[in-house]
Amino acid sequence: MTKGTCCIHWFRKGLRLSDNPALLAAVSKHNGLHLELRPVYIMDPWYGENFKVGDNRWRFLIECLNDIDAQLRTIGTRLFVFHGSPGEVFKDIFKQWDVKKITFETDTEPYSVTRDKEITDLAKTHNVEVLTKLSHTLFDPAEVLKANKGVTPMTYQKFLSVSSAIGNPPKPVEALQKALFPQQCAIQDKAIFDDTKYNVPKVEDVTHDFDSLLPSKFPGGETEGLKRLKLMVDDREKWVRSFEKPKTSPNSLEPSTTVLSPYLKYGCVSCRDMYWRLHAINSRGKHSNPPVSLVGQLMWREFFYTCGATIKHFNKMKGNKHCRQIPWREDDKKEEFLAAWRDAKTGYPYIDAIMTQLKKDGWIHHLARHSVACFLTSGDLWVSWEEGMAVFEELLLDADWSLNAGNWQWLSASAFFHQYYRVYSPIAFGKKTDPNGTYIKKWLPKLAKFPTKYIYEPWNAPLEAQKRIGCLIGKDYPRPIVKHDIIYKENLAKMKSAYSSGSSPQKQNDVQKSQKPPKKRKSESSPSIAKYLKKK
Repeated sequence: MTKGTCCIHWFRKGLRLSDNPALLAAVSKHNGLHLELRPVYIMDPWYGENFKVGDNRWRFLIECLNDIDAQLRTIGTRLFVFHGSPGEVFKDIFKQWDVKKITFETDTEPYSVTRDKEITDLAKTHNVEVLTKLSHTLFDPAEVLKANKGVTPMTYQKFLSVSSAIGNPPKPVEALQKALFPQQCAIQDKAIFDDTKYNVPKVEDVTHDFDSLLPSKFPGGETEGLKRLKLMVDDREKWVRSFEKPKTSPNSLEPSTTVLSPYLKYGCVSCRDMYWRLHAINSRGKHSNPPVSLVGQLMWREFFYTCGATIKHFNKMKGNKHCRQIPWREDDKKEEFLAAWRDAKTGYPYIDAIMTQLKKDGWIHHLARHSVACFLTSGDLWVSWEEGMAVFEELLLDADWSLNAGNWQWLSASAFFHQYYRVYSPIAFGKKTDPNGTYIKKWLPKLAKFPTKYIYEPWNAPLEAQKRIGCLIGKDYPRPIVKHDIIYKENLAKMKSAYSSGSSPQKQNDVQKSQKPPKKRKSESSPSIAKYLKKK
């Protein structure tokens, strides 16, 4: 490889050229000189070993990387994709490329914090300047903690109060375009510019079952994300100002919300850009407010990011001082119930339709998430929220470490929200917005011929009708895995007992620590990425 003095910009979550202050810092002068820019993305096997990532998520990421690479090539550089632990990758290329500077966007997840310190220390030993910028969140979680006297704000309203005292988030910086790209930063070595070993992987190489993937309903990448931002925000001012998330439909055939969450998760769309676009629209007329407004949705994201960054073991029940310690199911039924829920075989059409959409599209409405989360945990199956969180982590395009953990604690009434007696009916709730069961008929076509009066409760259809339709309950579609009217009352009693035990979440953690911990389950690697890295 030809040796040249260069700067690395390390792409992680901020997969965009717009509002990327760390990327702009990469093309700023170093000791009075511009450095050749070599943007890098690392396929880190740690994620494949510690998280299970589904095919829709892998495809979305690959689409994001292809989009970034295509944009970079138009300005004179490219994306270099590496495979391996960041420490080993940078140990090699710091020397090989004569790197003088590295820039990246800061992250708040525990692994990321540890990893970034390792890379920063490694850079210092190689005399490489490190420049980091915060742009994946509106506010710095450390600043929020400081403003709240060192205590994590544990309610949404308290977070709003603290963040309001900090002031407005920074406005987005200009996008890195060809006109702003110094010619000295362009890659001069054509051989490395065209070297295919650094290319973005093919989707079929990283997915486990490529042939079963449906066409991308929500393609990844900044280009697509900005189109969606314009379509769903800029072009719908009246809708934006009147938006109230609880009034949107969980089971409409087309999304009734923006579906910008996957683009925010991967940083294809800047949260700061979205915030200020919404701010401008709201300034022009009467509008809804947090927590139900679109600005309110960004603030929910910030709230859980702050919690994830400042609460130890945030994605666990044990060791998490703010999470109520509930004795979730550990009997022989646990795996059976979890599998039925995950595989859309609970016998409740509304629940199974949601889980089918999740697997096929990689996205479901937030109230649909509420419904299936309640069903799995305190509502019906009494399975731990950690199990549901892991399934969402695999299947959701927008699966975000902090938001996923925070939402599951909320929906299981383990933290943040404590009205455990509010249970979503797997029958009645869906009927409110879709009385004819059109959503169910789309996602569970075997039930499509059932009369409307039976679509949410097909087991009540007469046997002759089931035969005529060609779908026998108990054979072609499962019977209900539990009787909701009975089991939810039993579970309410269990929740009441857990709440009235007199132990705060902190005290319960202290008791748990004194007890013998349960046997740990071996981490399940993502088969697709393991296979792919083995090839490499």
